[in-house]
Amino acid sequence: MADFVESFLKGLAMGLLLVISVGPVIFTIIKQSINNGKEGGFSFVVGVWISDFILVVLSNAFSEFVTHLLDFEKPIGIAGSLFLLGMGFYYLLFKKVPLHPEDVSLPPLKASDHAHILLQGFLLNTLNPAVMAFWLTASTAIAITHTVRERIIIFATTLLINMSADVAKVTLAGKLRSKLTVKNIRLINKIAGLILLIFGTVLLTGVLFFVKRHTNP
Repeated sequence: MADFVESFLKGLAMGLLLVISVGPVIFTIIKQSINNGKEGGFSFVVGVWISDFILVVLSNAFSEFVTHLLDFEKPIGIAGSLFLLGMGFYYLLFKKVPLHPEDVSLPPLKASDHAHILLQGFLLNTLNPAVMAFWLTASTAIAITHTVRERIIIFATTLLINMSADVAKVTLAGKLRSKLTVKNIRLINKIAGLILLIFGTVLLTGVLFFVKRHTNP
């Protein structure tokens, strides 16, 4: 029982760390929820959850494989930063919210819309080297001193806490949307695009100037 409680508390701490960390995902969750309602927001976070689950499984079961992926941190980081910059430019300059002052209701999303939004969430999370490094570092450190059962409890708790927070973000953003004017919704899109541009620029700068190419001995 003591081992369970200890593992649960460690998973809780890791989950809260992820919840309070500020990154491009949180702003995109809010933007998707405001633009496309709860359905769009949930499609986006499902993509993020799938990415996190895959990275957790790979980090725990195939740590050597994930470590090898980090040998390509620079190209992955460049791809991720370009993806962020592309999304930022799109939402800042080109994306139009199809709303009218007299009608703020949302049209139903098609299956293709859900797939597109889900893919955005998956790629935004997967192409972030910091996310991959976080899961690998946590998995490696925990594997040394914890059994498989304890590791399952820790990472399951971490993912559940993070997922619960994402659900709360989508729900709150969806409620906020009904109180916003069309002008404010479009302004939020511009701000979200600017934030993505900033994150993309910071990531690209860090990758180009501070990440050294890994070489095998």
